[in-house]
Amino acid sequence: MSPSLLTFTLKDFRAQLRRLVLTGSAVAVGVAFLVLSVGGAGALVQSYEQSAAADVGDAAVQVVPAGTGGSLPAGAAARAGRVPEVTSVAERLAGHANVLAPSGRPLDDRALVTSIAADPALRWQRLDAGRWPGGPGEVVLDRESAERVGAAPGGTVRLTKADGGTADVRLTGLLDTSASQALGSQPAIGVPYAQVRTYATGVRSTHLDLAVAPGADPLAVAKAAKRALGGEVSAHTHAGAVGNAVQSAGMLHAVVMTAALSFVLIAMAVARMVVTNAFSVVLAQRARQLALLRCVGTDRDQLLRIIRRQGLLLGALASATGLAAGAAACALGTVLLDGFADLGPIEVSLMPGPWTFGLAGVFGVLLTLWAVRKPARAAAAVPPVAALAASGSAKLPEPGSRAVREAISVLMLVAGAGLLALGAFGGSPLSLLAVTLGAILTFFAVLRYAQHLLPPLVGLLGLALRRPFGTVGRLSVQQLRANARRTAAASSAMLVGVTVAVSAVTAIGAAKGGLDGMLAGRMPAVFALDPDTARVPADAIAALRAEHGLTVTPVRTATLTVDGRKTVVAAADPAGLDPAAEGVGAARALKDGEAIALTGRPALTVAGIRLTTVSGAAALPLSLHPEAAVYVTGATLDRLAPGAATVSTVLIDPAGDTGHDEARAAVDRALATHPEIRIADTGSDADLIRSLLDRMMLVVTVLLGFSIAIAALGVAATLMLTVEERTREFGMLRAIGLAGEQLRRMLTLESVLLALTGALAGTLLGLVYGTLAARSVLAGRVSALEALADSGGTALTVLAILAATVLTGVAASVLPARRVRRMVVVDALQAA
Repeated sequence: MSPSLLTFTLKDFRAQLRRLVLTGSAVAVGVAFLVLSVGGAGALVQSYEQSAAADVGDAAVQVVPAGTGGSLPAGAAARAGRVPEVTSVAERLAGHANVLAPSGRPLDDRALVTSIAADPALRWQRLDAGRWPGGPGEVVLDRESAERVGAAPGGTVRLTKADGGTADVRLTGLLDTSASQALGSQPAIGVPYAQVRTYATGVRSTHLDLAVAPGADPLAVAKAAKRALGGEVSAHTHAGAVGNAVQSAGMLHAVVMTAALSFVLIAMAVARMVVTNAFSVVLAQRARQLALLRCVGTDRDQLLRIIRRQGLLLGALASATGLAAGAAACALGTVLLDGFADLGPIEVSLMPGPWTFGLAGVFGVLLTLWAVRKPARAAAAVPPVAALAASGSAKLPEPGSRAVREAISVLMLVAGAGLLALGAFGGSPLSLLAVTLGAILTFFAVLRYAQHLLPPLVGLLGLALRRPFGTVGRLSVQQLRANARRTAAASSAMLVGVTVAVSAVTAIGAAKGGLDGMLAGRMPAVFALDPDTARVPADAIAALRAEHGLTVTPVRTATLTVDGRKTVVAAADPAGLDPAAEGVGAARALKDGEAIALTGRPALTVAGIRLTTVSGAAALPLSLHPEAAVYVTGATLDRLAPGAATVSTVLIDPAGDTGHDEARAAVDRALATHPEIRIADTGSDADLIRSLLDRMMLVVTVLLGFSIAIAALGVAATLMLTVEERTREFGMLRAIGLAGEQLRRMLTLESVLLALTGALAGTLLGLVYGTLAARSVLAGRVSALEALADSGGTALTVLAILAATVLTGVAASVLPARRVRRMVVVDALQAA
């Protein structure tokens, strides 16, 4: 590019910069969102890594079983203590017990019992309040569990014992589990090492923490410990143990980053649409000027380079602004986390590394260049004869072959519709993926036809404005319908953000509403007993059967040889199970000598007896017992294992008109003398999942709010650009008696109509996509529409999204309306 042409490019860009401020703001918001998303994902991974490292403790050397989930060999602690340079050894024991509520029933979640090391330097747990237990009859408990049972340091709590009894113990302190992965997901009990087996069942030796002499080499000690203990263990220095603990953080980082960047890409796609629309409007308004440049010798390639260089400058300025805003947001977020979030010893920073800032800036620039490409090609095609036009603006030609574009759009629409139908009604394991791909394809086709679909929707909305707003309302609708291409371009940005938001909200809401039906379809009963031992006592079963309003179904199991492997075989009376649950119908039709198995083999050899398998209900054994792989009738089990089968669990359903809470109270009464038996409640599980879905819906709505905010900037940019183009029109309207307040109202209505048109179309598409996605997940077990009706709050969330778009439309009109009100009528009439 020649120096004169470069000078012209810079001067012309400075002249147009005021008109492109809002457009650049859309890119800046997208870049800032990118920086903040990467910083947030990094902070989440930091917290995960630090919590995993916190569970390692401060030991110089740590010994663990060679496999995952195993136990250290007996006598390992004694042998490790004889390793040279080892000064102290703390063996970590872990098991399970129950914390009893004042009612005498255990908490729903079984507690993890861990040993407290005698050497304070080797204690890996953290104390939140009180003191460490010092002897028999003393324990520490996590704060949440202590609050649930109404206990405080210095008071007493009741625990189950390994022998089946209970014990009242003194609570000496509270554990801080906020930074622990091992203790944070369940009730946690800490007891002195010598007392672990008094309270816990299933005790395992999980770690050896070794303290070494001052000046000793931890790596050499780790190798010596490995030699002393043999191949059944792995020994690591503190740094190595931390590295092993956080090695899964890489996968977590990839998952979290992918999720975060998916929202960023949506926001940046909206920003790209805003930039394309703004440049199209600006270049159309400058069509005569561009033609004059062609007349004085500027060829198409030079004109194309001028426009692209201006896009490069806009992208650079907008990206720099976005990087500054993103850095400020990350810094503020870090300060707020430090000041208000209770993260314990975990210290996180939302500020990403320099590579993130560099890549985000480059991405913002490239996005702007990509967005400018199409309008630049169209502007370069303006012929020199356009300089003779009376008006300075003109409609730019659309580059490319129209026939090709139409063919691609039709192909995408047909293929997308086919995938939507296949995913929603085909019953394939990849149903959700098919619906997602179908939604993407059909949505791009809808965007292609937006200039034909959205203006009529503006007209329909305008019918409601005629009576309350009169002439102003009619003028707003006429203006938007007169320039269908520009209206569609401005509304399409809002269409993208709202479609994705409503799709996500609808799918999550339907999943939440259909949760009970899905769980009922998978679980054959509402309650299941989970004893600490492998057997449910006969008196507990009798007490349950004595309660009115309960259907009690014992599940008997036996460990038998199935095709050469030890396998748990289960049997239960299917008459007492929920007939709507998956596999119960097949169980009721099962005959002696037949089996339902997880494997797909047509026959099984169980304890030397050949059984024929029944297909179509493979999940039933697992739903009856978590370790069962084969289900048979009671008579068949008696033949396979005479006298060896035990009642390992009991399934319980409310009978007749008995409600869930009433049935739960009856179960608690029947098991009052059996605190060692926990109750698994599908109702509680459903409440937990609903809570998670509610949080997910909130997060998704907030993240997609950035896309809607960027779309609002696009609406504002379009209005600001049209104000300059319509200066003479506004002057004429003022001259014939339209007041400045009426002009402001007219622009506000145009802005609201642009935003609301895209929002309503996006809501309709989002409801369709979300419902089909929900149907693919529910797999016909529950009607997606019924699930939506039962979701509670989904409709309000969708209405809130629509209300937010109206508010963004009003906000987008503030600057254009202010500029119109300040126009001098005489000057406006003289405008070209």
